[in-house]
Amino acid sequence: MSYYSILAVTPTSEDWIPDYIGPANTLVAKYGGEYLARTSAHEQIEGKTQDAALRIIIQWPSKQAALDFMSDPEYVPHLKARTAGSESYHFLVEAKDDLA
Repeated sequence: MSYYSILAVTPTSEDWIPDYIGPANTLVAKYGGEYLARTSAHEQIEGKTQDAALRIIIQWPSKQAALDFMSDPEYVPHLKARTAGSESYHFLVEAKDDLA
């Protein structure tokens, strides 16, 4: 079953970004992930305003793949740098319809 990482990221410092992109790209691919969106071109059309500079959507082949990516020893220092240098929210969503 596929899962989606849905992230809202607002950098508070840009120092971490150049060292983050390459390793993150490589490790997302290693775990079978695919970026569906990484963009500042987004707008909120419903609900209480929750600003974010970037919205990121990654499709994973499984929940375990997403969790393995997050805990990969090569990724952990980059995750720490991202969370220290940004306001980040990450949701893991199962690709299913509970209301069908």
